Order: sequence, then structure tokens, then C-alpha cells
Amino acid sequence: MTTLPSDSFQAIADPSRREILLMLAGDKKSINAIAEQFDISRPAISKHIKVLYQAGFITFEEKGRERYCILRQEGFDELKEWISFFDNFWKERLGKLEQLLEKHPDIARKKK
Repeated sequence: MTTLPSDSFQAIADPSRREILLMLAGDKKSINAIAEQFDISRPAISKHIKVLYQAGFITFEEKGRERYCILRQEGFDELKEWISFFDNFWKERLGKLEQLLEKHPDIARKKK
């Protein structure tokens, strides 16, 4: 039996799971409502939802016999931190390049 991923990046690697997250950005949705939007089996959708839950992207709300999926802001923290690291990295690098070019304008004007 394969282990379901709990890593945020593995969870969003699948296009169907990314589509589910986009659907939930509008509002909470029942598992049935989500399943109706896909041409795959209900068990396959349930598996995708389980992966998103295990990765912390969604939580559930029970209303009668329906189970609703809701986005969890905290689930995106790992992704935000990783992207923020590289965003800062490039801002710093480009800032240093900008300073260098301001200091040495002749470098920017050279042509090959």
C-alpha cells in the first residue's frame, strides 16, 4: 500500500488537488459538490481530499449527512515560507546588482 503524501509540495503536485483548492477558495463545498466537477470516480476524489487534509490545506465541517471541505490558511504556511525565502533571495541579489550598476554605469552601457 502506498503512503499518502503529507508534504505540502507533494499535495499540490497533482492538478486535480490544485483545482480542488481553487474551488474551495470561493467557499466551502461538500465532497459531493466537488466530485461533480470532475470526470473521475468518487473514491478518487475522496483520496485527493484526504491528501489535502493530511497536508493541512483543508479541514472538514459536518452538517447533517454532508461533509464540507474548508480551506485552512495555516495549511499554506509551508509554501509561503519557502516562496518567501526565494523572493527575499532574489530581491537581495537584484538589489546588489542594481547598486553595482549605479556605482558603475559604464558596465550597463557595454555592448557585446
